[in-house]
Amino acid sequence: MKNKLKISVLLLGLAANAAWAKDIPQSKVPSVIVNNFQQNFPKASGIEWEQDGQLFKVEFEIGMFGTDHDAWYDQTGKLVKHKEEINKTDLPAKVQASLSKNFANFKTEEAQKMTENEKVTYVVEVEKKSEEWKVSFDADGNIIAKIAD
Repeated sequence: MKNKLKISVLLLGLAANAAWAKDIPQSKVPSVIVNNFQQNFPKASGIEWEQDGQLFKVEFEIGMFGTDHDAWYDQTGKLVKHKEEINKTDLPAKVQASLSKNFANFKTEEAQKMTENEKVTYVVEVEKKSEEWKVSFDADGNIIAKIAD
């Protein structure tokens, strides 16, 4: 239960922080961060930088179909969080099984893979008529948060 609350607070915090993030030109991003980003994601395109509190957030796309990514770097250039849009079929089998069991009549609208401090979670938006949920899963398919969307 505590984990669900923590994840819920985290998701709400991310949404609130997004409102205060400030767009900045790449020239205002410390070079150590830009260099690490370029090493981590050499095929990135459509790059947009933001200052997000003490972190630098970069939004970008990779690949022919422009898969959306967000990455957060601290002031030392360390990648602290990475979010990438993924296809539902790329979700781990245990997450797909949990979706089928717990949201059988729902349509999957969007799926994301979140990596933070080497911990991976999956955030899936599901919808049925006027009912919409943003659900977070661990890699074993356990629901760790469920928020009305």
